[in-house]
Parts: sequence; C-alpha cells; structure tokens
Amino acid sequence: MKKEYGLLGRNISYSFSEKYFNERFQNEGVSAQYYTFDLQEISELKDLLKEKTLSGLNVTIPYKQDVFPFLDNLSAEVEEIGAVNVIKFEENGTLSGHNSDYYGFKNSLLESIKELPKKALVLGTGGASKAVVKALKDLGIEWKYVSRSPKSGQFTYEDLNDTIIKEYHLIVNCSPVGTFPNTEQCPNLPYEHITNQHIMFDLIYNPEVTTFMQKGLDKGAKAINGYRMLILQAEKAWEIWNS
Repeated sequence: MKKEYGLLGRNISYSFSEKYFNERFQNEGVSAQYYTFDLQEISELKDLLKEKTLSGLNVTIPYKQDVFPFLDNLSAEVEEIGAVNVIKFEENGTLSGHNSDYYGFKNSLLESIKELPKKALVLGTGGASKAVVKALKDLGIEWKYVSRSPKSGQFTYEDLNDTIIKEYHLIVNCSPVGTFPNTEQCPNLPYEHITNQHIMFDLIYNPEVTTFMQKGLDKGAKAINGYRMLILQAEKAWEIWNS
C-alpha cells in the first residue's frame, strides 16, 4: 500500500512540494504519494485526519502554530522555536511535531555567504520567523524583529531609517509579502539606504527574484531566495518521517 504524505496550508496552490516529492518518489522507486491539502480553517484538519491514512505532513502558512492542539508530542527544537512545519505519524498512532525550517534556513545561509554579518532584521513574526531567529541565535548573529504590530523591543517598519539599515546588514523577509501572484509587492523598507554590504534573504521562492530581492540587487546587495532552504527543509522532513 502506498504511503501518503502532504502539505497543509491555506492558499498554497503555488507550492512546489507536491511536484518535488512525487518526482522524488518516482525517481527513487518509493511507493508513496504526496498531496496538497489547502484548508481554509485549521478545524478542517480533524476531518482530513479521519479521511486519510497519512504518514507525514509538512505545514506552511498560516498553520505552523495552529496545529499544536492536534499534536501529542513536540520535539525539543519545536519546544524552543514555538512552530511546527513537519508532522510525523508515529507507529503507535500519535502525532509528533518537528521543525525542519531551522535546519533549512541555517544551512542555506551558511552555504550562501562566506562571512556572517553581526546583526539581522527579521521581517515578520510568524512561524517561519521563529525558526530563523533560533538559527540566528545559534550562529551568534544579533537580531531584531520588524512587525506591523510590534511588541516591546521590536521595530515597526516606520522605525527603520538610515542609521538602523546601516547597522543591520542581513535582512530576512519571513513575511508572505511578494509571494506569487502578488509579485509586485514588497516589505515597506527604506531601500534607498541598502548598500553592497547588505544581504537580502527572502524565504519566498516563487518568484525566483522577488521585488524585495531586486530592490536590494539594484543597490549592489547580495540577494538569496528561499529555494535552497526549501530543498534542505524538505530533505530534513523526509529524514524525520523515516527515522
């Protein structure tokens, strides 16, 4: 019997995961099928779990924290990060939550740049940003959140000025702003202050070059999209499901 896996999210028809995993299954002779489960509300997961005999799920926007009530166990990394993007269906019938975004971001950053910056701005405070922040901490990079609804110690987008941009050389977009089909959009930054000392890392992978990245490239900055991170986190997810 074929094993079944899938991606859980909302408005995710653009996702590469279904194509990536099904091609991998075919190429490696794995008896499995991967689906996209586009749910408008997390409550729909209850029925999905009844209908399908699943072996694993990936979780994306906006459910990386909303899935917690459905899980029986959390990995140590999830306890620290506070977000889940991999669910493993254990042999005893329980569901365990894991995070491979941390692995994907950390290793794609290390692959892409030779010298780590001292400080980073993290745009957005959702599930993906929590994995990014743990990676930055572990790499010894100081960081600050930028949010439209900031908490104490966070910047608003309106706070960002020449002085702040000059101080923070890594800018990581963890928000969905600029994702296909709204590719003309970008986070509200003072891009005129970006220089060739900056690194613009966008977790978005579709389009390949986002407006956020292009505005950085126009100023001589290095730009990295989320594709390599996506591949690495997918490989880690497969490892988790089969461990």
